Amino acid sequence: MPTHDDTRELAARVVDGDRRAVARAISRVESEGASAASMVRAVHARTGRGYLVGVTGAPGVGKSTLVDRLALTLRSRGRTVGVLAVDPSSPFSGGAVLGDRVRMQTHAGDDGVFVRSMASRGQLGGLARATSDAALVLDAAGFEVIVIETVGVGQAEVEISRAADVTLVVTMPGGGDGVQALKAGVMEIADLFVVNKADQAGVERAAAEIESLLHLNDYRPGDWRPPVLRTRATEGRGVEEVVAALDRFRARGGEGAEQRRRARVRTRIRQLVSHRFLDHAEHRALDPGTFDRLVEHVAGAVIDPYTAADRILDRAVSGAAPTASPAPRSKGPGLG
Repeated sequence: MPTHDDTRELAARVVDGDRRAVARAISRVESEGASAASMVRAVHARTGRGYLVGVTGAPGVGKSTLVDRLALTLRSRGRTVGVLAVDPSSPFSGGAVLGDRVRMQTHAGDDGVFVRSMASRGQLGGLARATSDAALVLDAAGFEVIVIETVGVGQAEVEISRAADVTLVVTMPGGGDGVQALKAGVMEIADLFVVNKADQAGVERAAAEIESLLHLNDYRPGDWRPPVLRTRATEGRGVEEVVAALDRFRARGGEGAEQRRRARVRTRIRQLVSHRFLDHAEHRALDPGTFDRLVEHVAGAVIDPYTAADRILDRAVSGAAPTASPAPRSKGPGLG
């Protein structure tokens, strides 16, 4: 395990913008152990300046190409860009299913762009659990805009709204995405819609469908109404308009932006507490084998999952030893 001095030295190099140090620091936070916590503690005081842009949408709509073009456009305006591209991965082994580790090669050699691909490791929200911490590292390193591109896993995509300052939803013609977006709750989390592949037939219909869904909302004067933009990301067309819309949203700032940042922090603290508490309950509070025996009793319908959870919580909170043996079951009506 790295020493305190090692972590402090690495953090100092991150703050200085050393790309190798940034890569090493992100690897640390991906480990999710004590070294991850010490890394975040070391850089956290230097965060709070980066702007987090979440990019989500179904697989195949061109998110990666759009992110690539967004980075080029932002760089042309003198802004530094960090990209966290989350790849789908196995929920069992944690390995990337597609193994996509070659992204955005057009930015190779540009110190103003840092691209990191992360495995989702089976997380339902389309984000790696360490994504928020990796974004903090990029923030501390001085990257002005941090783009988080999600896997694109359907209904769980709403998770990105809890991790970013602004959420960009990408769709394409012909996919029926407007109706699906309404089902998935994406209409509620999107700050900006992009209909990509606008050279394909049906682009106007796709945009009109989203607009019609937006009309169902009651926007008050001064409220932000998500614009619906069209792009051809492979050619860079429409990307300037996307950046301009992102800038307009950011310029609004105010209480809403601060509330969103606080909500992001609140969500991250809850994630950490939940993860640590479950780890403590399963591996420290319970005697070896107790958790597995409770699983067997629930699987065999000897006790219910709520009773099992109560026993674990009692042990974790009060220190009272839980019993893995079931209490006698009363026979209900008709079970004779």
